[in-house]
Amino acid sequence: MENFPSQARAVIIGGGIIGCSIAYHLGKLGWRDTLLIERHKLSSGSTFHAAGLVGQLRTSASITQLLGHSVALYNSLEAETGLATGWKMNGGLRLACNAWRWIELKRQATTARSFGLEMQLLTPYEARQLWPLMDISDLVGAAFLPTDGQISPSDITQSLAKGARMQGVRIIEDTAVLGIEITRGHVTAVLTEYGRIACEVVVNCAGQWAREVGQMAGVNVPLVSIQHQYLTTEAIPGIGRDLPTLRDPDRLTYYKEEVGGLVLGGYEPNPIPWAVNGIPEKFNFQQLQPDWEHFEPLMELAMARVPVLETTGIKELLNGPESFTPDGNFILGPAPEISGFFVGAGFNAFGIASGGGAGKVLAEWIVGGEAPFDVWPVDIRRFGPSHADVDWVRKRTLELYGKHYTLAWPNEEHQSGRPLRRSPLYDRLKAQGAVFGEKLGWERPNWFAGTGETARDEYSFGKPNWFDAVAREHRATREKVALFDQTSFAKFQLVGRDVEAALSWICANDVTKPVGSLVYTQMLNVRGGIECDLTIARIADDRYYIVTGTGFATHDFDWISRQIPAGLDAHLVDVTSANAVLALMGPDARRVLRKLTRDDVSNDGFPFARAHRLSIAGAPVLALRVTYVGELGWELHIPMEFAVTVYEALIQAGTDFGIVNAGYRAIETLRLEKGYRAWGSDIGPDHTPLEAGMGWAVKLKTDIPFLGREALMEQKKLPLQKSLCGFTVGDPAIILLGRETIFRDDQRVGWLSSGGYGHTLQQGIGYGYVCRSEGIDRKYLLAGSYELEVATERVPCKIQLAPAYDAKMERIRI
Repeated sequence: MENFPSQARAVIIGGGIIGCSIAYHLGKLGWRDTLLIERHKLSSGSTFHAAGLVGQLRTSASITQLLGHSVALYNSLEAETGLATGWKMNGGLRLACNAWRWIELKRQATTARSFGLEMQLLTPYEARQLWPLMDISDLVGAAFLPTDGQISPSDITQSLAKGARMQGVRIIEDTAVLGIEITRGHVTAVLTEYGRIACEVVVNCAGQWAREVGQMAGVNVPLVSIQHQYLTTEAIPGIGRDLPTLRDPDRLTYYKEEVGGLVLGGYEPNPIPWAVNGIPEKFNFQQLQPDWEHFEPLMELAMARVPVLETTGIKELLNGPESFTPDGNFILGPAPEISGFFVGAGFNAFGIASGGGAGKVLAEWIVGGEAPFDVWPVDIRRFGPSHADVDWVRKRTLELYGKHYTLAWPNEEHQSGRPLRRSPLYDRLKAQGAVFGEKLGWERPNWFAGTGETARDEYSFGKPNWFDAVAREHRATREKVALFDQTSFAKFQLVGRDVEAALSWICANDVTKPVGSLVYTQMLNVRGGIECDLTIARIADDRYYIVTGTGFATHDFDWISRQIPAGLDAHLVDVTSANAVLALMGPDARRVLRKLTRDDVSNDGFPFARAHRLSIAGAPVLALRVTYVGELGWELHIPMEFAVTVYEALIQAGTDFGIVNAGYRAIETLRLEKGYRAWGSDIGPDHTPLEAGMGWAVKLKTDIPFLGREALMEQKKLPLQKSLCGFTVGDPAIILLGRETIFRDDQRVGWLSSGGYGHTLQQGIGYGYVCRSEGIDRKYLLAGSYELEVATERVPCKIQLAPAYDAKMERIRI
């Protein structure tokens, strides 16, 4: 190839909408020495056959924000490039055909309002005014989002490509990538059929081929291909160009107008995987054979909704495979395995809606070194070891595809590919009524069914079937003693001569403590946002033991590893599988422990925030005096082979004190009462410790430098613009789930980041940030009158600036 480049600052692999969007945004940010390589032609993978619906609302505020960036770009791109995109903001309708779906829609409407979108709730008659073709005999109601729309996938891709070229980005088609060159853990070149391209950054936007491209660099991209079908009809009299898009989840179907007819697609409960043994060579601008038999059940459901389809001609049934992921969210961000390799792939058939925003976010991430805002739900570092097995990924992904239009129940668990990672206590706990959930492959006891109770989840938007069981576990923890199996905790050791210096830079709290100290700390980004939230025990002069949440194992390991200053002797080792963890919690925890060890576990001998090695029932145990439930307790970190022995000893010793097994759903209700924060909801990269009310855990009063310090010092000079507050609702019938809108004096000021029920207080509890651009202080917060919007209904609430529940100190010291 004439004038084939030998170097570029960044090389993007894949010329679908995501690759072209990233190229466009990198060019806008000044990275003009960017090269996009496409194996065939732009949009020839799955972009060209996408349906092109653009919806915005998601359960995450940040992902909704990202999709809003797409809409903003699509509103202006045609004027910028001169190329038509087919964008039209015709709005989106979503239907409800039963009471549960109507509750879901009402909660979605409240979520939309929380995130700054106006979703209108409509009667069946009002919905038919917007979409006259449909039968409404089974409708309960509908929701309409006026700013949703649709677009031509191929046209928007070409427009983004032209915009990228206008910024100096080069695009080369008909060029296959053969390999990725890596030197000392960093990307150095892309190897193509026409030669080597030296580069600093590689961006994998290869769509269905992204897993294969990732493997070239030793990077796992957990996605698989699934067949997805939709048909296009002949023109239908009376259809206007501005007909809204329509989603009918109870009938598993979606619709949009196209050239005076309809596009009709859906998500069947029995999806068909594709390319199980690899994608065929030269599969571009191709479709699969239509599968009419498989599509027929969707067609029957659609004809009942849109009767005119019975007499309307069909142009074609299109069967185009697309990439899907095991949790239904797309994949974005820097690969944890190597440096300089980024991924934007696995868009689960909403790549067109996400394309503009995802390209903007990933481009800013590449240029700035951090995501511009919290995108944890789509961060590639949310995955773990199980996601390296493509067969496991396919099982879970097929389940998620089949649930695309099912009700999104609170606390819903998935069933495929289980059990996978099990604590040594799994069988014993299951025999005692444990109902397990799963996180990062780990089976974790969520709750324990009692006599006469069904040991399985029965979901509800009201009080679920585990409500009473969790209340028992909650009360036992508050009043007696409970034992929690938390073996799934991610556990690391940082070892080396310079571990103290390394952690002093990475941690916001002071870890320059003697051996035996236990420190709760955050790790911050340069903006002062909270990247990690964990506990650290100093177990030797040259060794720290780090404990973090199950789901954050990959993320936190990657963050810590990348922040260790160059030249320091400090090495991070994952020891998660070495130790089981039993958390003994409650006012009688010390009495139980005393029966099993000769070591001093008195408050003076083993005070709070200490880590001691104990001998319990013949087992060596690292005991951490810490609590996430607001009661006296210890986390007991036990070598795996001793876990059963210690568990049996604790249960026997605790019999006289009424000890019970307890699960993660009780932990959640207990921590809500105590006001403990949860990373991923209450705190994260967009929240500083000062805003989250955790300034006490930051070493600003010392002269020790740490990552994020300058941002916090600047923030302290001005009034905070947001503050995390607690809210309680007196009516026990009100169910808080998170994302409920917060109103202060009738003005929207935020939304709940988390919510639940406090069984000690016997009322709903939620946490959320109250926001005010002019600044916030305690006086302002307490002067207001507050309400929460729950499923579109306003309910009074009380603001709580201190924990709603606090154990008396004498209970902890006894």
